[in-house]
Amino acid sequence: MEKIFVIGGMGAGKSTATKALVDQGLEYIDLDKIGHEIHSWQVVKDDLVEAFGDDVLDADGNVDRRALAAKAFKTPADTRKLNRITLPRIEDAFMTRLGELEAAGCEAVVVENSVFKSRAMSMADLADIIIAVLAPLEVRIERAVASGFDEADVRRRIAQQITDAERIERADVVFNNDGTKEELYNKVVTWWRGRVPSA
Repeated sequence: MEKIFVIGGMGAGKSTATKALVDQGLEYIDLDKIGHEIHSWQVVKDDLVEAFGDDVLDADGNVDRRALAAKAFKTPADTRKLNRITLPRIEDAFMTRLGELEAAGCEAVVVENSVFKSRAMSMADLADIIIAVLAPLEVRIERAVASGFDEADVRRRIAQQITDAERIERADVVFNNDGTKEELYNKVVTWWRGRVPSA
C-alpha cells in the first residue's frame, strides 16, 4: 500500500492538497484528527493534567484544546512534554488504522501530517512519497487567524515547526500555495493523474 504524506506549516494548505487526492479515490488518515481522538482517553487526560495543570480540562472534564495549546506551545520544552504524552498513542492508533486499510486491500493512502520533522520521526519513516505544501509566512498566519486561531498562538506554533527550506529538502514533491485553493487543488490533481497510468 502506497503511503503519501502531506506536510506543511500551519495555514499552508495541507487540507486542500489532501482533499485533491482523496477526491481521486485515495483513503485518508488525518494525524491531527487522531491526536484529537486520543484526548478523550482517560490516561491521556491524566497525563496532560499532571504535566500542564487542571485548567487544561473544561468544566465537563474534556481537554480544552485552546487552553492546552497556550501552555504546550509556549516553549520548545513544553512542546516536547506534550509530544512525549501524545505521540506514542497517536502512533499506535495510526498503525492500527494502516493495518485495517492494508487488510481491506487499499492501494494508496494519503496521510496529513502537521508535526513532521524528518523521515525518521513522526511516523514518516513509513512514507513512500512526501509532499510539501508551502506558502508565504504572513499568508499562512492570515489564513490560520481567519479560521479561528489566535495570532499569537499561531506564531508560537509556527516557531516550533521546521522551516520551509527544511521541508523542501526532505520532500519528494513540492507545491507552492501562493494563489487560490482551486489553483493548489488543480496542481495536485494534475500531478496525481500524471503519475497514475490510465486504465
